Amino acid sequence: MTKFLPFALILMMALHVIKPLGWPGMKKRSDFWKIAAGAILAMFLMVVIGHTS
Repeated sequence: MTKFLPFALILMMALHVIKPLGWPGMKKRSDFWKIAAGAILAMFLMVVIGHTS
């Protein structure tokens, strides 16, 4: 599972560059960076939550 998530994120970013996904806030091809930013934010939150408990 840990190897699948980065692969899925890269695949989503590549697909978005080819054809925009059309999700709210992601209408242009140049918005592919938002997928990576969301993934980095999610990883940061998981680290913070894991270290506080």
